[in-house]
Amino acid sequence: MHNSESSLFEKVMALKAAGEFAAISALIPYSAFVGLELVSDDQGLTTILRAKPSNVGNSSIPAVHGGVVGAMLEHAGVMHIIHECEISRFPRIINISVDYLRPCLGNQDTFARGYLIRQGRSVSNVRIEAWQADRQRPVAAAHAHFLMG
Repeated sequence: MHNSESSLFEKVMALKAAGEFAAISALIPYSAFVGLELVSDDQGLTTILRAKPSNVGNSSIPAVHGGVVGAMLEHAGVMHIIHECEISRFPRIINISVDYLRPCLGNQDTFARGYLIRQGRSVSNVRIEAWQADRQRPVAAAHAHFLMG
C-alpha cells in the first residue's frame, strides 16, 4: 500500500473499532458529494443516499441517475465488507452486476444493505439491495465480487 492509502486504511480501521461508520463514509469525497451516509443498527449497516436534486438524471420522472445508484450499491458492498470482516487492506471491486428494478425517485432517500454471500481468502461475494419507501419493493439490486488480498 502507498503511504496515503495506508494512512487512510489506518483511519478507517480506527473508526471501525470505535463504531463510527458515518465518519468512514465522510472520509470518501465522492460519498459526501452525492450524499451517502452510513447507519449501523442491530440488523447491520445501512447505506443511505439522501435525496439531492443534483443526483437526478431524468428530470421528467424525476429519477436518480443510474450511475449514482450503481455507485451507491458498490459503496454499500464495500462498507458491508469493512463492517463485517476482518480485513488487512481495502476490498477492491472486481465486477458488479446491477439490476435496475424500478425508478429510484430523486425526491426520496434511498437505502441499501449488503449481504455477504461468501468470503474467501482472495475474493468476497456480496449481494446488495436498495429500496426507498418499501423494503419489499427494491429499486435496484447488485451482485459484486471484491478482491480481498
